[in-house]
Amino acid sequence: MRDLRVEASIGIHKRERHVRQTLSIDLDIGVPGTAVFASDKVADTIDYEQVALRIRELAASGHFRLVETVAERIASLLMKDFGAPWVKVSVAKIGILPNAKFVGVTIERRR
Repeated sequence: MRDLRVEASIGIHKRERHVRQTLSIDLDIGVPGTAVFASDKVADTIDYEQVALRIRELAASGHFRLVETVAERIASLLMKDFGAPWVKVSVAKIGILPNAKFVGVTIERRR
């Protein structure tokens, strides 16, 4: 999934507690098994619509200080709730610094 846009309360500065900011999220998600290759059924893999909904819920759940925290929580969600054996999660704040399109981090996690 590329460039999933979500609104979040995020940042370390006082002014950031009152204005929601747009995050851009990129995900690489390991398939939880091989059954999907024969079945062609979403029940045998990860439902990306549900992933997007859950990430939106997470982003709306409260204030985050760091994009690193958001990335870690997304990685945990994907592995625990969706059964992903590995994930690569990139989270970036858009337009936060002059002369930079975005500022963010990428993390990778495995079981």
